Amino acid sequence: MAYDVDLANRLREILASEPGVVEKPMFGGLAFMVAGHMAVSASGQGGLLLRVDPAETDALIVDPRASRFVMRRREIDGWLRINIDAYATDAELEEWIRHGVDYARSLPPK
Repeated sequence: MAYDVDLANRLREILASEPGVVEKPMFGGLAFMVAGHMAVSASGQGGLLLRVDPAETDALIVDPRASRFVMRRREIDGWLRINIDAYATDAELEEWIRHGVDYARSLPPK
C-alpha cells in the first residue's frame, strides 16, 4: 500500500511554518524530518508513523487510535502507529504532530 498523498499534503501544510523540516521517503511512506530525525510520517501502511519520547509511549497509547510500532514482531517504545483518516481535523493532526516535532527537536542534530 502506498502512503496517503492527501494525508502527506496535510502534514506538509501543518509543518510549513516549522523551521528546518525536510521530507524524505522512508519506511514505505513520506517522512518529515526535523534536525535530521524523523518526527512524523504518512505511513505506507496507512495513518501516521510517529516518533515520540519513549517515556510517553504508555500515556499516548491510551488513545484508541494509537498503538506501538511493531518491527520484526517486537513492539518498540517511542514509535507509534496512529490510525487517523481523512476525516481527522487539523487540530487532531496537529496534536499528534506536535509530539513528534517536540521529540525530534529534543535530540542532538544529526
